Amino acid sequence: MADLTLRGIAKSYGEVKILSDINLDIKAGELIVFVGPSGCGKSTLLRMIAGLERISGGELHIDAQHMNDVPPAQRGIAMVFQSYALYPHMTVRDNMAFALKIAKKSAQEIEDAVQNAARILQLTPYLDRLPKALSGGQRQRVAIGRAIVRDPKVYLFDEPLSNLDAALRVATRIEIAQLKEAMPERTMIYVTHDQVEAMTLASRIVVLAGGGIAQVGTPLELYERPETEFVAQFIGSPAMNLLPGEVIETGAQTTVKLTGGGIARSHVPTRPADLGLRVNIGVRPEDFQPTTGEGVFTGQVDIVEALGEVTLLYFSHAKDAPAMIAKLPGIHADLRHRQVTLGADPSRVHLFHAGRSLLYR
Repeated sequence: MADLTLRGIAKSYGEVKILSDINLDIKAGELIVFVGPSGCGKSTLLRMIAGLERISGGELHIDAQHMNDVPPAQRGIAMVFQSYALYPHMTVRDNMAFALKIAKKSAQEIEDAVQNAARILQLTPYLDRLPKALSGGQRQRVAIGRAIVRDPKVYLFDEPLSNLDAALRVATRIEIAQLKEAMPERTMIYVTHDQVEAMTLASRIVVLAGGGIAQVGTPLELYERPETEFVAQFIGSPAMNLLPGEVIETGAQTTVKLTGGGIARSHVPTRPADLGLRVNIGVRPEDFQPTTGEGVFTGQVDIVEALGEVTLLYFSHAKDAPAMIAKLPGIHADLRHRQVTLGADPSRVHLFHAGRSLLYR
């Protein structure tokens, strides 16, 4: 088991700052997922924890031990990369055993470790095969097995499923979840750009943006209580709709008159001083409901994507205005080119002022 503490972690390349003031506590046994837009530094942060990138500022501790200048091999960490990086001329057994042989472990220790990893990852029938005889998902499992045999304190995963097709990603994601259940005491840090991976695997998600941490929380905390417009739109697919408006009634329930027409009510409380405040209301596509009464939004449906269990409605919008998307259960192919009014439960309407949730100002 291992706790990790990051205090004021920074990374720069010359004058170019990549990350700054990263403060994070990771508890033993957690599966932490780093997400964020391309170039936000999530893989760089993972590589600094691994010791593959030098830390420009701040301190990293693993189990209270200062790790900034400790070589990667002495940190008790194993890393699984995006590419499998398997030795093509070695069997699955030899690929998994290689690091233990270098460490001069006994033949029995090596065999026991390989058999245990193969059992956990369901690789026992493939131990004598070469990597070229395996599917992409099986190769990635071998790469994970190579990490397991080392019995590290911390596992680091750098977008391990990004090279797999959609079906294999689902299957391997489930296998990683089962792996975590089989090793509940092991700490894991996982980098991905895939929201489904983040939402289904994580104990907590760390959203990185602008060189720092935008928000940390459980998947449902980030989904239901985003602190900023950025997090609100980054977590969830399709992204949260944002509509500008003005507060016209305050209190335990807030009423907003929208700039493009329509009225939105929210259970986010406001004060009398907030009357006239310019805000953005946030409504997730799946929280919109067609209504025949007063609605949040009325528009013409431009495109319909019928996916079977749900239908995505894309509304016509003015130039430079954000696209509006509604996600309705069932099939609604007949709504194309029709005017539709959408309402929303006040408990599902978010309020943002100056980019931040009014719940957190």
